[in-house]
This record gives sequence, structure tokens and C-alpha cells, in this order.
Amino acid sequence: MATDYDAPRRESEDLAEDSLEELKARRNDAQSGVVDEDEGAIAENFELPGADLSGEEMTVKVLPKQADEFTCSSCFLVHHRSRLAENRNGRLVCRDCAA
Repeated sequence: MATDYDAPRRESEDLAEDSLEELKARRNDAQSGVVDEDEGAIAENFELPGADLSGEEMTVKVLPKQADEFTCSSCFLVHHRSRLAENRNGRLVCRDCAA
């Protein structure tokens, strides 16, 4: 059972006065009505105040791999040649994956 450490403490006389039925009723009330919600569903309905992005369209210019870049054979990311750690039988590996 969860304990609320911020709640005021009750005296031992008060605890002795609680009947078994009251304690059971409180436990059932605390457990009922609790519903786990999907965080993804909550995030979909979340809107920033004053931000109307309904008409916005994001455009990104994608460039092909340049002559001074390579694709790591381990993580498959495109890196600059300065990030090349080793060449394993023709397979280029970046510094992050070689470590």
C-alpha cells in the first residue's frame, strides 16, 4: 500500500478508533477508479498554448552523400571522413562503433 509521507500523522488513539469496516472501505475506495492511460494517446492530444501548427508544413532539403563522407557499416549513419576509425576488409567503421 502506498504511503503519503506529506499527509499529517495521526495519533495512535485515532488509529485505534477506526473500525475494520472503515479501513476496508478506504482501501477499496483507493483502489477503485484507477485507470492506466496510454502516454502516447495523452501526448497526441497535448497542444502548446498559442501554437497553431495546423497549416504548417515542414520542408527539409536532403542531400546525397558527399565525396568526403562515408556510411558506417555498423550503425549505417553517414559520417564525415574525419570520423573514420578503421577499414575492416572494405567495411568502413566510424569512431563511435570502433570504440
